[in-house]
Amino acid sequence: MKKLPLKQDIETKNVLKKLASAQRALAEFKGIIYSIPNENIFINTLGLQEAKDSSVIENIRIY
Repeated sequence: MKKLPLKQDIETKNVLKKLASAQRALAEFKGIIYSIPNENIFINTLGLQEAKDSSVIENIRIY
């Protein structure tokens, strides 16, 4: 595993463009989350969705 800080410069033009795009998407997501009366319900379902998707990938059936 590489240790930080990295020896090479990773702040390339391409990375910075992606960073701006990711920041806009995160801001939009946060705005949507704050409009939900109980955002914890949504956040708690993310773990369940990940577990379901993982089970499908691993071909595990849950009854």
